[in-house]
Amino acid sequence: MAYSGMAGAPGLVGMSTPATSTTTRQVKLDKESELRIEVGMEIPLRLRLLTGTAEIFGTELPPEIWLSFPPRHKFAVFTWYGATIEMDGITETDYTADETPMVSYVNVHAVLEGRRNHAKASSSTDPDSSQGPRVIVVGPTDSGKSTLSKMLLSWAAKQGWKPTFVDLDIGQGSITIPGCIAATPIEMPIDPVEGIPLEMPLVYFFGHTTPSLNVDLYKVLVKELSQILERQFAGNAESRAAGMVINTMGWIEGVGYELLLHAIDTLNANVVLVLGQEKLCSMLKDVLKNKPNVDVVKLQKSGGVVSRNTKFRQKTRSYRIREYFYGLANDLSPHSNIANFSDLFVYKIGGGPQAPRSALPIGAEPAADPTRLVLVNINRDLLHLVLAVSFAKEPDQIISSNVAGFIYITDIDIQRKKITYLAPSAGELPSRFLIVGSLTWLET
Repeated sequence: MAYSGMAGAPGLVGMSTPATSTTTRQVKLDKESELRIEVGMEIPLRLRLLTGTAEIFGTELPPEIWLSFPPRHKFAVFTWYGATIEMDGITETDYTADETPMVSYVNVHAVLEGRRNHAKASSSTDPDSSQGPRVIVVGPTDSGKSTLSKMLLSWAAKQGWKPTFVDLDIGQGSITIPGCIAATPIEMPIDPVEGIPLEMPLVYFFGHTTPSLNVDLYKVLVKELSQILERQFAGNAESRAAGMVINTMGWIEGVGYELLLHAIDTLNANVVLVLGQEKLCSMLKDVLKNKPNVDVVKLQKSGGVVSRNTKFRQKTRSYRIREYFYGLANDLSPHSNIANFSDLFVYKIGGGPQAPRSALPIGAEPAADPTRLVLVNINRDLLHLVLAVSFAKEPDQIISSNVAGFIYITDIDIQRKKITYLAPSAGELPSRFLIVGSLTWLET
């Protein structure tokens, strides 16, 4: 993303001075156990590894170096062989657990590693044998899908692979802000504080946090993303062998289930990992039984997974958007810019009838066209909305184009025909074509 405020949770400095506060305490972990932590609501938590080895979501902790985790952060420190952890700060909760599914998770990684090696050793002229594992992680809301995805990616990166992470969860967003589907190569184990690095993400803007608002558009964007990835894999044997890990939404019934099947088919997934859902696993095994090259595997979800209510999810979305503009530690300086109405073209996708009634059969009702491009009048309805800046050169390319970044509308002056917006950086926008959905943010 050439034009971006580092939406993948950037910017918290990992190293800091030793603590002298009375909130400092040490926790000794036995082998194959983990320390589960929810950071308090207001103050960051500092943590370091004193002895032994430990990891967070598959990424090893450096010894003796303080890491600072922002408020509301939830994570687990796992050790294979035993470790001593020191914490400084107040947590919402922290406790140790010796029953974890980590052994089964690392066994999955070992199988995937074997498949990557087999793909690398195969002839690049054989598209099937030279294709590494394409893993899709599915399961209900709050089953640990994004956590398992990060682990598998970090373990693969630690072995020298560069797997592609595909995030189809528009509700939360692991790569960039909510309302998007995105993909990015993972070249190093994922930083436990800063999250997914954002050097080269491919981002498509859906504009809503649930696919039910435009199911057809969601499918179109997944297909667009998959076609770009296929072209990249065709020209890069190393990326092809490394494969991909696909994170999905927690909506697994009705239309949600239909979208899961669409993603499996469109992205040519060959490993389906089902987290903690017997019924879903059984349904997928049944519907995919005619695809012998697709393995469906049920895994236990971690006991450390925290259920999040709707209000908490909305807050998390708001924090993700704020991170995009200001950084995880308020270390970015977004710019307020003013443009003329005539400088920008704002489009929404979907809505409007496909054809006038006169052109339809008698008795037929005009249906909305889910992929119709509609030019939006710039007015105060755009206030507090997050808009995407398209890479499209012409309006008819908007749906098939990825986006350069995002702006936030802070003021609309109807009389002067001026629009004020917040952008990650100063200067002109990379495109005059903007996309609007229903993604709102009240800056706090």
